[in-house]
Amino acid sequence: MAKPPVCKIMDYGKHKYQEKKRANEQKKKQTVVKLKEIKFRPKTEEHDYSFKVRQVREFLMEGNKARITVMFRGREITHREIGQNILRRVETDLKDISVVEQTARLEGRFLFMILSANPRVLQAIKQREQAAEQKAAAAAKPTDAKPAAAGATAEVEAAPAETAPASVPPPAAAPEASAEAKA
Repeated sequence: MAKPPVCKIMDYGKHKYQEKKRANEQKKKQTVVKLKEIKFRPKTEEHDYSFKVRQVREFLMEGNKARITVMFRGREITHREIGQNILRRVETDLKDISVVEQTARLEGRFLFMILSANPRVLQAIKQREQAAEQKAAAAAKPTDAKPAAAGATAEVEAAPAETAPASVPPPAAAPEASAEAKA
């Protein structure tokens, strides 16, 4: 809207290339949320239950969603309350890091619910990871004193390695010693 009007002559190919680079940068920063599924049965025992809940916890910590399914076979479908109890128990065990996105629903012989990670927890995890990366980067940053010290330790370590084979008796001496011990 300048007066007089101003226009810029530009290279269209270069402009398209820069737009493509910007789009790729934005694509790198986005996160893809996957829906992972864990199946339970009404007769799932305690150890299997705790193992599967641990897996769900890992899925949620990675930022994915988890679909918890209770699969009924045959006449087990008459006892839906067992499946609902399992889902309620999973919900209470994971309430510190998860939010129920979809409550328990029955479709055919499957009773399922969907959990997603709590955004506050995910943010705290990301902050911890960033802090750890910064510490690792600071520790990996070389200083002038470190290379000299590293070279000195390499020489000290090399010296005992050279003397070690000399202290081991020759293989021929070992059988003679055992023959003398038998006599």
